[in-house]
Amino acid sequence: MTLTALADLLGGRVVGPGDLDADRVQVVAEATLDSRAVVPGGLFVALAGERTDGHEHVQAALSAGAVAYLGSRNVGAPGVVVPDVVAALGRLGRHVVDSLPGLTVLALTGSQGKTGTKDYLAHVLAGEGPTVATLGNYNNELGVPLTVLRATEETRFLVVEMGARGIGHVAELCRTAPPQVAAVLNVGTSHLGEFGSRAAIAQGKGEIVEALPPSGTAVLNADDALVRAMAPRTRARVLTFGADGDVTLRALASDDLGRRSFELGAEGRWYPVRLAQLGSHQVPNALAAAAMALAVGVPADRVASRLTTAEPASRWRMELHERADGLLVINDSYNANPESMEAALDTLGHIGRAGGRRTVAVLGEMRELGDDSAAQHCRVGAAAATAQVDVLVTVGTAAAEIAACATRDPAWRGTAVIIDTRDEALQWVRENVSAADAVLVKASRGAALEHIADGLLEEGDPAR
Repeated sequence: MTLTALADLLGGRVVGPGDLDADRVQVVAEATLDSRAVVPGGLFVALAGERTDGHEHVQAALSAGAVAYLGSRNVGAPGVVVPDVVAALGRLGRHVVDSLPGLTVLALTGSQGKTGTKDYLAHVLAGEGPTVATLGNYNNELGVPLTVLRATEETRFLVVEMGARGIGHVAELCRTAPPQVAAVLNVGTSHLGEFGSRAAIAQGKGEIVEALPPSGTAVLNADDALVRAMAPRTRARVLTFGADGDVTLRALASDDLGRRSFELGAEGRWYPVRLAQLGSHQVPNALAAAAMALAVGVPADRVASRLTTAEPASRWRMELHERADGLLVINDSYNANPESMEAALDTLGHIGRAGGRRTVAVLGEMRELGDDSAAQHCRVGAAAATAQVDVLVTVGTAAAEIAACATRDPAWRGTAVIIDTRDEALQWVRENVSAADAVLVKASRGAALEHIADGLLEEGDPAR
């Protein structure tokens, strides 16, 4: 798009040097918020935030190859200035979707499992045609349009992960990227602080199926009562997944590292699947991805074979490393909620029992749980006891409740260590683990516990 066309679309005005010809400056590549990661020919989006102001980085972005910026004030460089950059970015994303008639948008939301499902689905669909999918945590009012803006005329499938912090958020994201297939994975307790109740979370998540046209498909988790109840909220065809779903499974098994295998049931037949990712929680993720792929016509046999060949695509999510001396480190530090904590601890316990390893769980705070935070951290402590964790290390004040509840649980047989800071926790773990152990590191993103996992794997680690 030329700067003139961009300004007309977004209700903004062209800015720049006096000799600028706005009809000759064309944006031909994707948009970015990071001046260090611009794509030549792309658009730099300058946001004025609490800690940094993107307008201060416009010149760096242009020097790196961006042809223009989208911002809220004139900095003397080629660009378009609008009253609301976030709203303008969403409008631009919708324009791109509408201008690509061969594009199929598949959107998904849920309290947990969004990224795992998105990665499975992207891998399956990539075998059918050019596919663009959400990167990292780009699942909000900025990330969704930025994902859309990576699509081109060649893109056949656009896989969009959608997060929410309140009622109306998912509906707004669907206005930017209207889906033809939309999935609700589950309704858990993440973002309970923002929503206030699971019923409110269900109300917000269900907005994704309300956005579907009658010709679309709503993919719903048959094993989650709050998700099943969303069926009347859509005009689209409903396809369920789960133990009681249209897309189902049988013959579930596990290897020593907790990687699941099963037979996928679809279209009246059964197909073998062996997942490369750790944990039982990957099974519903794979089933959801299978249902979404089936909804756009991918044959069930190809869905099953591609689920088997899918490799972990996103960092710090049950990421398995084996140190040279044999120590296993499971880095699941990208995010955490009570349900994902329970799943990770279950996997750790399985690895310990199957391989005869001592298990060490290094757990930090779960955020955005509101008034229910203490009770939910206590719930994780009970899960650590049930999983028969040998050593529980908690990091930070909020996470100390995990240890307190674990040690009070009748099933607890391990050792609990309460540590205040991340650096102290790393030092303790490095000095107290051995080659025969398996270590899980998990917390909400803000705790940044990936530094502990990385520290255990460094060349200079005393145990190597």
